[in-house]
Amino acid sequence: MQKITANDPESKSADIIAENIDQLKALFPEAFTEGMVDFEALKQLLGGVVDDKEEKYGLNWHGKRQARRIALTPSTGTLRPCPEDSVDWDTTQNLMIEGDNLEVLKLLQKSYAGKVKMIYIDPPYNTGKDFVYPDNFQDNIKNYLELTGQTDEAGKKLSSNSEASGRFHTDWLNMMYPRLKLARNLLKDNGAIFISIDDGELKTLLAVCDDIFGEENYVGTIARKTKLTSNKGTHFAPSHEYIVVYARALDELDEFNDPEAQEDANYIKLFRFSDARGKYNEVSLYMPSLDARANQRYYIQCPDGSFVIPPGITMPNTVIDGASVKPDSTDKVWRWTYDTFKKKLNENRVIFKETSTSPLIDHKHNQSKWNIYTKIYLHERQESGLRPLTFFDKYPNSAASKLLIKMGLPFDFSKPYELILWIIKICGVKECDIICDFFAGSGTTGHAAMAYAADGYGICRYVLVQLPEILDLISKDQKAGADFCVNLSRPKNIAELTKERLRRAGKKIKGENPLFHGDVGFRVFKLDSSNIHAWEPDRHNLEESLQASIEHLKSDRTEQDILFELLIKLGLDLTVPIVVKSVAGKTVHSVGAGSLLVCLATHITAAEVDPLALGIVSWHEEQNPAGETNVVFRDSAFSDDVTKTNLTAILQQHGLDNVRSI
Repeated sequence: MQKITANDPESKSADIIAENIDQLKALFPEAFTEGMVDFEALKQLLGGVVDDKEEKYGLNWHGKRQARRIALTPSTGTLRPCPEDSVDWDTTQNLMIEGDNLEVLKLLQKSYAGKVKMIYIDPPYNTGKDFVYPDNFQDNIKNYLELTGQTDEAGKKLSSNSEASGRFHTDWLNMMYPRLKLARNLLKDNGAIFISIDDGELKTLLAVCDDIFGEENYVGTIARKTKLTSNKGTHFAPSHEYIVVYARALDELDEFNDPEAQEDANYIKLFRFSDARGKYNEVSLYMPSLDARANQRYYIQCPDGSFVIPPGITMPNTVIDGASVKPDSTDKVWRWTYDTFKKKLNENRVIFKETSTSPLIDHKHNQSKWNIYTKIYLHERQESGLRPLTFFDKYPNSAASKLLIKMGLPFDFSKPYELILWIIKICGVKECDIICDFFAGSGTTGHAAMAYAADGYGICRYVLVQLPEILDLISKDQKAGADFCVNLSRPKNIAELTKERLRRAGKKIKGENPLFHGDVGFRVFKLDSSNIHAWEPDRHNLEESLQASIEHLKSDRTEQDILFELLIKLGLDLTVPIVVKSVAGKTVHSVGAGSLLVCLATHITAAEVDPLALGIVSWHEEQNPAGETNVVFRDSAFSDDVTKTNLTAILQQHGLDNVRSI
C-alpha cells in the first residue's frame, strides 16, 4: 500500500511542466539525454526553426519569465468544503470558491482541464490602485492567508501599482499572465474566453492573449456602451469598454448566433413584405463589398429581354443568360453562382424591379433600368441565426446598479447580468456545459447562468472564484459592504457578498418562474493549506517533530476535508455523486459510482481486516464501475504494518490493485 505524502504528485495540483516534458519526450525522444532536454538536438529535429535570439517580435516585459514559472508551479493547497455556506449542497452542480484565483485555477487543472465551454472575466482594470491579487512565488498559500486575515498579518496590502512606480503595465501583466495561462487549459477545444477591459490596458491585453492563445485564435473585440450620460474626462467623456474574445482553437469554435437580435422589434420591422411563405425583406443580388469570385460574374436576362451584370470592365464573350467570365480585381460579382440563382428564381425568391438608380450595367456598359433582389425570409433568418454585432449598446452599467439596489446588495461596481446572459446565449452554451468566472465579484455570472436555465436554454453549470478580500468598516468605499456583512453575522469580505447575491438571485429567479425547477444552488469551497502535514522538522527538538509526524493528517481537518482533497488531487469533479455506507462498522465513501472508495476510519485492527476488505470488494462489484478504482485509507489507522499488508493483499486478489494510504 503506497502512502501519499506531501511530496507526491497526488498531493499537489497538476504538474504542467512534467506533462509538457512527457509530451515532448513522446514526440522527440532523441532530444533527451539522461532525462534532460538537448536543445541543440531539438533544434535540429525541428529543422532549425527554433529562434533563440533576443530580438524577435512578441510581448516581453520585466517579470514575464517568473510569471510563466508561477503558472507552471503546482499548488500544494486544497479546497475545503463548506456545506453550511452552500445552497442545495447535496444536489447542486454549481461551485463558488473562495480563494486566490491563481491557486484555485491550479487546483482545478486535474478535474476541469478541457471541460469549460465559456469563461467570462472582469479583471481589475489598471487604475493605479492597490492590487489585491499579489503573487508570492515562494509560498502563495501563505501569502493568501495573510492577505485575507487568516494569519496574524491580517489584511495587509502586499502590492501597489502606482503610475509613478515605473512598472505600471508590467505589474498588471505579471498579475494577469499566469491566470490567463491556466485559464486556457480549462477551455474545451470549442471553448472561448471573454475578457472585459477598458482603454487603459486594451493593447496590452490583446498582446498577452496573442502570446497565450495564439493570434490565430483571436475572435474579435466587442465595444460596449457602459454609460448613457457622462461628462467626466478631460477631452472625451468615457462611456464605453471592450470585451476581448479568444478561442481555444478557432477552427473548432462554434458559430456565434444572437437570439436576442432575432426577436428585436426593430429587426423584425425590416421584414416589411409578405407572401405565402411568410414575412420577408428584399436584399440586392449585387453587393459592392463582395469578393471577386471566379464563378459569380455572369449575365442575367431581365423581363424585357435585356441583359444585366454587376459593374466592371471584363465582360462575357457571349450575350446570353448565364454567360460568365472570370473577373479581375476591379470587377464586381453577384452574391450567388448562376446555378444558385436559377434555383432561387424557380423557387420564386428573385424579384426584378425597374429603377432609375440601378447600379447594374448592360452588355454595352450602360446603366440598366433593372435591379434584381432576393427574398430573405424572417423565419429562415431566425432559424439559422444572426451574427452578434461588435458594438453593443444595451444593458449599461447603471442597469446593474439599479438591480443590486433592488436586491438589497451594497455592490458599487458590477456588470449587468443581462450582458453575461447575452454572452452565454451567443456562445450556444448547452445543457451541462460549464461556464467559469474567476474574478466573480458580486456573482453576476452565476446569476446569468441561472437566468439562462430559467429562460429554457438548458441548465448549464457555473464555477465562480472570488478572493475574500477584507472589507473595512472605516473605508468610505467599503463601509456599506462591511456593515451588510455584520448585519448578516458573516465575515466582512467580498466573497460573502458574492454568496449572498447568488442566494438572492436564485430565490428571485424561482419566484419569477414558478414552473422552473432547475439548479439554483451552489457548493462553497474555501482555499486552504493541504490537509497533509509537510515534513518540517524542528532541529532543536527532533523527538517532538517525529512524534508529531506519526499522524500524517492535520488534526483540525474533517473527514470531508480529506475526502475532497482526494477528489481534487485525483482529478475528480467536485460535484460528483458521493454515497456513504457502513462496511464492517467502518464508514466508506463511494465517489463517482465506485471509481474512488475511501475509508478514513481512525482505527483498523487485524481482526477487522477480512470483513472490511471483503465488504469493500462486495460493494465494488455491486457498483461495477467502468474504469479502474482507487481505494484509499487513513495511513495511521492500521494497528501495524501486517494489518495494512493483509488488507491490501485481499483487495488486490479481487482486482482492486490501486490501494493507497494518506
